[in-house]
Amino acid sequence: MNIQVSASEKSLYAHWQAFTHSRERSLPGVREAILQSWHRCLEAGVDPLDSAPHDRIAGDRLAAALKDREQLLGVARPFMADLYDIVRGTGFVVVLSNQEGYILEFFGDPEATATPLTSNFTVGASWQERDAGTNAIGTALEERRPVQITGPEHFCHKHHGLTCSAAPITDPDGQLLGILDISGPYRCAHAHTLGMVVAATKAITAQLRIIKKNNQLAVANKKLVNFFNMVSEGVLILDGHGSITELNPAAEGIFRKTRKELTGTRFQQLLSGESGCSEVTALLACRSPRSELELSLETPQGPSRCLASAEPVLNEEEQRTGSFITLRPIKAVQNLVHRYSGYLASLQFSDIIGESREMQEAIELAKLSAQSSSNVLLQGESGTGKEIFAQAIHNQSSRRAAPFIPLNCGAIPRELVGSELFGYEDGAFTGASKGGKPGKFELASGGTLFLDEIGDMPLEHQAVLLRVIQEKTMTRIGGLKVIPVDVRLICATHKNLLEKVRSGTFRQDLYYRLNVMSITIPPLRERTADIPQLFSHFIEKLSRDRGTRLSIDHDLMHYLYTYPWPGNVRELQNVAERAANLAINGVVGSNQLPGEVTHQRVQTEPSPMMPSLQSSRHQLRKQRQEREKQQLLQLLNLHYGNVSRVARELGVSRKTIYNRMHRHDIAN
Repeated sequence: MNIQVSASEKSLYAHWQAFTHSRERSLPGVREAILQSWHRCLEAGVDPLDSAPHDRIAGDRLAAALKDREQLLGVARPFMADLYDIVRGTGFVVVLSNQEGYILEFFGDPEATATPLTSNFTVGASWQERDAGTNAIGTALEERRPVQITGPEHFCHKHHGLTCSAAPITDPDGQLLGILDISGPYRCAHAHTLGMVVAATKAITAQLRIIKKNNQLAVANKKLVNFFNMVSEGVLILDGHGSITELNPAAEGIFRKTRKELTGTRFQQLLSGESGCSEVTALLACRSPRSELELSLETPQGPSRCLASAEPVLNEEEQRTGSFITLRPIKAVQNLVHRYSGYLASLQFSDIIGESREMQEAIELAKLSAQSSSNVLLQGESGTGKEIFAQAIHNQSSRRAAPFIPLNCGAIPRELVGSELFGYEDGAFTGASKGGKPGKFELASGGTLFLDEIGDMPLEHQAVLLRVIQEKTMTRIGGLKVIPVDVRLICATHKNLLEKVRSGTFRQDLYYRLNVMSITIPPLRERTADIPQLFSHFIEKLSRDRGTRLSIDHDLMHYLYTYPWPGNVRELQNVAERAANLAINGVVGSNQLPGEVTHQRVQTEPSPMMPSLQSSRHQLRKQRQEREKQQLLQLLNLHYGNVSRVARELGVSRKTIYNRMHRHDIAN
């Protein structure tokens, strides 16, 4: 055996000499891969007799190389240690290089670095072919495949005593990361050494693949967790018994409880009076998705209505092991619909400007009306702010989260009033939209329907409106389906509905249905104390909107006080805007007021024909008192002297009616 090895070594050595000394090209006893490597070394100018130490990296370059392959080192070290345990004490070393051939890790006996044979196997040393000639590390880098280099196959004479087995390590995508090598004395060479190295590199690559998959899973899990936490809907994960195992922050917000308080709680225990509901039981036991089941959830602030959807969790045997439950608060759904449909009431009582006694009485009565669900009738001249009152009542009522749908009965053609109110089915009439269309009653269900100019509603539609109010159901035009509606009505008119009842143009029964809470909004001429505040408010708003500074010459207030304001607050607002447009040097004065407002002072002030401010106010007060007296007499006559019914119709107390009767000398 020893003779055969020696003969092989002599033959290889002879071929090496022939190549390095005579540049012999025809060497049939040399493997093709070795011969190609020798040619590369020759072209690179490698000295086969050079015995100097290899080139090496150190300091920052070495630190950067170690950092760059930190993950590879972490994975490879346990495998290198296992290989070293096999070759311990034999003079062999186990080394790992990076993709450039620089050694990053080294396992060997303590004397290995002092042995000339393995002295170049140190951290930072280069084993590229251009530095070390033909060798397992450098040649594996060039060939990109496992190689074993034995004795004189090494290009450099100083390595002829070595046998080296190396294999490339690649990442899961096939990119070269480094080389794993086992090197030792040539006479201890064994054919299985290369197989050990290849098996170790495959195991390292597999481990890197697992790490990559785990990292991908971690990233995917992080994305799912982030989505789970940021989704606006409440999400619950239930086990097979219906107990909560996980929930997101939105669900905590819905229940007003913490994750710790809710985890482990049975879902049915969180329902408000519905724990025995068969629909809920079916929801939790479903084997197919369920959606849009309306539930009432118990919270510290009281019941909360939600739309629930469920998705079953099935195992590999298609057995249900739990459920995903999503919860959408109905309030949030409605708010979203209102935002995009434009059906939002934005005005509050704080937006109503007026500190006069007349206006404060109307506001207080409106606030009382907001606390009930009764129908409201707003009466007042055009421009007094009836819609502001309507929106404020809605926004302070229990229906504030539901739609506020306005409809001006006087602005719709007579033949379209019915379709606007009650909707229509597909093909109900010529020109009907395909698929039909819901009416304002359907859109306002759960909220408030504001019918402005109710006095202009055609008589034939009044009967239908009365039936809807009484039965709380409706049918679309051309349809058969009875649709339940839950709507609060707020109606407004500038006309005297009692006169229309007497003339037969407004149904008396509908009048009493609508006139549950009656609020009369005073015209501006009857609350002149509010004029300065209103005018200043409009000027300030115009200043903010235009980014300018406007001031008011208070001499103009005389004209504002004495003008009768037939257009009420709306007219005052238009006058303020006109005056702001004509302001000189940012000052709004009497010269900017329109002629119809200032005509009372065209003559000079001492003229006996010009009434004083005091006399004008006195005249307005007398007119207001006369109107109040006439209204009171009409109502007392209509109700045959019943003070309680008159008080209810006017929305005031009986004591107030008696005071007014005493003031106007009206006998009971």
